[in-house]
Amino acid sequence: MSSQKGDTPRYRRLLPLVIIVALAAVFAANRFFFPPPMLFFQDRREMMDTWVTITVYDRNPEVAEVAIATAFARMEEVERIASIYDPHAEAFRLNETGRSDNPSPELWKLIEVAKDYYTLTDGTFDITVEPLLDLWRYKEGAEQQFWELDPEIQEQAITAALALVSADRITLSTDPQRSIVLEPGMKVTFGGIAKGYAVDQGLNALRTSGIAHALIDAGGDIGVFGGKPGGAKWELALRNPRDPEDFLVRFVLTDGAIATSGNYERYFDREAKVGHIMDPRTGYSSHASSSATVVAGTCMQADALATAAFVLGPQDGIELANSLDRVEALIVSYDEPERVYRSGGLEEYVEKKGDL
Repeated sequence: MSSQKGDTPRYRRLLPLVIIVALAAVFAANRFFFPPPMLFFQDRREMMDTWVTITVYDRNPEVAEVAIATAFARMEEVERIASIYDPHAEAFRLNETGRSDNPSPELWKLIEVAKDYYTLTDGTFDITVEPLLDLWRYKEGAEQQFWELDPEIQEQAITAALALVSADRITLSTDPQRSIVLEPGMKVTFGGIAKGYAVDQGLNALRTSGIAHALIDAGGDIGVFGGKPGGAKWELALRNPRDPEDFLVRFVLTDGAIATSGNYERYFDREAKVGHIMDPRTGYSSHASSSATVVAGTCMQADALATAAFVLGPQDGIELANSLDRVEALIVSYDEPERVYRSGGLEEYVEKKGDL
């Protein structure tokens, strides 16, 4: 029987659909076997009294841009809680009133963790050091700055301030509600832990947004995950305290964090003799180290331990790092700045540069 005029065979009617399906399959296979290249994205903003840089790799510009914005917003939330200078911040109000009832979970966590590190580091990491820091800060219009006073007068003021310093005297109460209570005159500062915590939270925001390769640098407190595309590690150079144009070592990390504490960039006095890192045990600037760098699982951990290691000095600081799981340290001596101390497993994270 012959086909009637105008009657199209079935296979010819299905041909366009078959072609579309085939093209879709080819396109999908091409995307699977030849995905778009990973692109580099970076943004930099000022917060927490430093510059914060977020670097990510992703194939989709829109995904990357939204993820970076989300991470910055998350870090800003931490800053609004932990700032002791912003009148709207919880930490500022805690210092003003001496207590915080029904605090945010994050303020509670920061203080809870800080108290743990106070115990772990034998008091060399102490968030209640603020009264000491306040003594040494530059006072606009003052006839004499604190470091210019007679040593006997300094010692009297320091002794009085030391009576207010001890993180184990912060009370965390849960009955009948959560409350944080400071003893009269005590004040806290989160300078040695909040940046690290903010970096951790920013990294979590990036992961949640679908980013697989990221780095956040908050003024030297650095957290990373996923390495670089293709299996390369993130490379982080440690500046030489004796030569700002040189670096001591280059760290390599796939996942984890690194933080450095040093008195070679920030000083209270214009002559650069009074460093900004106080020894909570003495009330004076710590001169035990030139710099202390800690590699750890989280940036909050690295941040706090770098401060403690700096105050403890090379030998005790390295001993502390060696006693902890997944923690490594590199400490430069103050008295012998050419001498570098390393923890037992540091070489896993370091590319050598010359003979140290």
